[in-house]
Amino acid sequence: MQSLMLGLIAALLWGVHDFTVRKVGDKADAAALYLIVLVVGAILLVPLALFEHGWASMTPEVTRLSIAAGIAAAGAGYGLYRAFAIGPVRLVAPICGAFPLLSVGFAMARGAEAGPLVWLGALAVVVGIAVVARGENDAGNGDARAAVAWAALACVSFAVTFGLLQWAAERGADMAVSLVSRVVACFALLLWVRLQRIDLKPALRILPTLGLMGFLDVTALTLVTVAGGFPRPEFASVAASIFGLVTILLAWRFLREPMAALQWAGAVVVFSGIAVLGLV
Repeated sequence: MQSLMLGLIAALLWGVHDFTVRKVGDKADAAALYLIVLVVGAILLVPLALFEHGWASMTPEVTRLSIAAGIAAAGAGYGLYRAFAIGPVRLVAPICGAFPLLSVGFAMARGAEAGPLVWLGALAVVVGIAVVARGENDAGNGDARAAVAWAALACVSFAVTFGLLQWAAERGADMAVSLVSRVVACFALLLWVRLQRIDLKPALRILPTLGLMGFLDVTALTLVTVAGGFPRPEFASVAASIFGLVTILLAWRFLREPMAALQWAGAVVVFSGIAVLGLV
């Protein structure tokens, strides 16, 4: 029960985070927004990571995996922010949230077996996304195609990020791995901002909001990590994976983004499939 509750709280926090991305996505460049969120999250992670025993386990191999995860995380967050800035949430959220499908694929590539439950969950995700996209009257326009492309980038990058983080955490301390990867992501985004001469001032004008987003992101991640110390920790991951549905609900309620009945059904199918994959 504790793991399930932690996962549900994490889903709520990540859902609010993504909803806020949608609200502020047009205020500044996506890289500037995400850079500040990452920096705030890294600062909040420092005390948790420093008091964690296990830094000795950060071998060169674990460090390399953490660095690679940080680079992938930078791409994942940037893609997510760009996708939500374009919207609509009903189209973007299911695609961004479908990364467990690829994560299972990576696990299969490493030798994991795929039973009927895996294929059922995978089919649900694919069919659900197709249903949601089919319900878009403007799915053929440039904005919709761009949103799908950025969401797909986020999906793939999140799968790579979490795969590398889990691989690293098998050999090192969870919080240490998370901090190293987040700091690397910060430097990767900072390099991109410098190379592209992106102005940070518009993002700094909404610093309190971005600070809250950083807090929501890190807290959700920490809750799922802490669930590892309770019975049935997989319940936390499964519950947290429905965060995209929370975002859709918030956008429908507060941003008045319309949802057709068929799209509601498609979204439920997608996140049901994701939950099934989380049980594998």
